[in-house]
Amino acid sequence: MKRPLTGPLVGIVLSLIFGGAALAAEIVPPAEVPFDEYGSVETSLTGTPGDPENGRALMNKGAGNCIACHRVTELEELGFLGTIGPVLDGAADRWTEADLRGIVADAKRTFPETMMPSFYKAGGYVRPGDGFTGTAAEGELAPLLAAQEVEDLVAYLMTLHEG
Repeated sequence: MKRPLTGPLVGIVLSLIFGGAALAAEIVPPAEVPFDEYGSVETSLTGTPGDPENGRALMNKGAGNCIACHRVTELEELGFLGTIGPVLDGAADRWTEADLRGIVADAKRTFPETMMPSFYKAGGYVRPGDGFTGTAAEGELAPLLAAQEVEDLVAYLMTLHEG
């Protein structure tokens, strides 16, 4: 006969089970991001502070790759900095954290004509591929960046001040 789980171990197990569920519940899904009328997002997408070092790394890799379009003087050693988007030096002086979160998540809400991809969006895309190749993706797509990666990029951008 099995004995019921009791004592301090119960608390640890329940904490792991429900604590993990609480962490997952804090992540705002792309379709539920609370943009304001100007495209800003006041609240964190994860409830966890961003890591500026990881944000800096995302500037030059993977789906982030911000420097493909933007110049950041601090990152000149990486080479091949873009000139399509605005220079990001002083980003923390020009925009608030909420502004930057909204711009990274879905820049088209702030700048409707921008070429910048929506990094935390999963649906509502215009997909002309069927007319040309017949292979346009269907349904929701995974966002280019995870919610915490958006927070990390914002944390890094908030370190970029003029001079």
